Amino acid sequence: MSTRLTEDLASGALAEALADIAEAAAAVILPYWRNGVVAETKADDSPVTRADREAEALILERLAALYPEVQAVAEEAVAAHGVPASLNEWFWLIDPLDGTRGFVEGRESYTVNIALIHGDAPVAGVVSTPATGITWRSAAPGKGAFRRRFGEAWTAIQVRERPASPTALMSHSLTDDEADRLASRYGCLQWQGTDSSLKFCLIAEGRFDAYPRIGPTSEWDTAAGQAVLEAAGGRVLAEDGERLRYGKPGHANGGFVALGG
Repeated sequence: MSTRLTEDLASGALAEALADIAEAAAAVILPYWRNGVVAETKADDSPVTRADREAEALILERLAALYPEVQAVAEEAVAAHGVPASLNEWFWLIDPLDGTRGFVEGRESYTVNIALIHGDAPVAGVVSTPATGITWRSAAPGKGAFRRRFGEAWTAIQVRERPASPTALMSHSLTDDEADRLASRYGCLQWQGTDSSLKFCLIAEGRFDAYPRIGPTSEWDTAAGQAVLEAAGGRVLAEDGERLRYGKPGHANGGFVALGG
């Protein structure tokens, strides 16, 4: 792997560059939001729009210009051409528009996700919310996590200590009864529903405490958020209690829980 990639990762310059790319993708997406965008249905019954495809094209172009030797695994490319036959030691996981259903319905909590994977672990990640103009990123390894409004300075974030009455974030796909049961499994008597990888970031900045997930997700849905949350002091655990890992067959996740302090 190139010296530039590893040096930029160690200095934090790589995460800064990813943030700039994610915000450029947000600028591509935003004109389509609440503007009558039409979704097509992919083979897995998930929706895709022109905004997804244009944002992904920008991300792939910018990443290839900066780090041409790094393999890219991106949601819409996988949908069109299938998963790569093999994975390199370093690769990107990209979801250009996470939460497409909510995006089409006009909700705010859709995100742009870019993560760098080394082996089976996320080592850098960025999540941007085009509708609210906020980006979260990991820093250099061991140097924490940060948040900014587009065009403003970075502010350090960290998970909060677990309060006496923890609050969970849940997927909108659950019924209220399912959400109640799943939240209580992790000691949370209160919960709030929201879309996308935003859930990881809200835990990372100390506003919530847990995000349990039992339904299927893809690795590009979780990698960037996991990088941010872990950098802020949190954890993302698979069903076996170990850290959620990457490069699994079909890039498919099983159940997991994201936790703060």
